[in-house]
Amino acid sequence: MAARCDVVVLISGSGSNLQALIDSTTGCDHPARICAVVSNRADAFGLERARRAGIETRVLDHKAYADREAFDAALIEVIDAFSPHLVVLAGFMRILTPGFVRHYQGRLLNIHPSLLPKYKGLHTHQRALEAGDTEHGCSVHFVTEELDGGPLVVQAVIPVQSDDTPESLAQRVHVQEHRIYPLAMRWFAEDRLRLTPTGAELDGQELPASGQQLRN
Repeated sequence: MAARCDVVVLISGSGSNLQALIDSTTGCDHPARICAVVSNRADAFGLERARRAGIETRVLDHKAYADREAFDAALIEVIDAFSPHLVVLAGFMRILTPGFVRHYQGRLLNIHPSLLPKYKGLHTHQRALEAGDTEHGCSVHFVTEELDGGPLVVQAVIPVQSDDTPESLAQRVHVQEHRIYPLAMRWFAEDRLRLTPTGAELDGQELPASGQQLRN
């Protein structure tokens, strides 16, 4: 893209991935600009991170809406006021309606703490340990109507150590999340990454089912 790529980030909590995204865009030559951070929780620390970086914030309390559809419709209005090219989910703890996902088709990214398609949903580190996996990691993917099921963009793969606990594994996976999410956002902002009817493409080449894999 010749122009700067405007990004809206959705959060629900502390915003450590948001911080990694903010830190990655500090250079004046970065193709992406985070223009707003939106949270469904007024007490989300990620809002403070955004304010410190001079980024506009909005709070939309999901409990104030009759149902998921009403909340998502209001959320679309808030997001679209910023006319973003890309919407990034960074610990946004809401299951999105099909209408919301369709509205942002091809410009909605999520990060998940497992090597998808393994361990969709919650408690991914515990599940990886219980299964005796030798490798674990995290995945950035385009969001589709299937929960944690959209085409993969990039995965970071780490070895599972014999003395790992869910907490130690989570800690090491977080480090990798903070590495690959800014990378995926930059690819999109540079117009290198796109969603096609057959999957995700990087530099005009269809990515494999596992996305681009980075090993540690």
